[in-house]
Amino acid sequence: MTGNQIEALIGMLVTFGLLVLMVLPSVIGIVRDKRIDRQLREATQTREARKDEGAGKETQKSSDRSTVPSTATWYAEGRRSKKLVSS
Repeated sequence: MTGNQIEALIGMLVTFGLLVLMVLPSVIGIVRDKRIDRQLREATQTREARKDEGAGKETQKSSDRSTVPSTATWYAEGRRSKKLVSS
């Protein structure tokens, strides 16, 4: 190989390497999104299967559950009561 051919080969390899570095994050993101979509689909199917299984069972009514407000609820109520009304 001559010097010009080696220089051209190095140039092509550098260009290819830069292309790979630029495309790699997108490919990783696409693969990650596909994996998450698959997991969500499987979870939905599992939930629907359990819902169909338990269709004959008696479900707990919301009035039967204990209602303990969360910290966020207490905070929001306190903030609401302190709002100033401009007239």
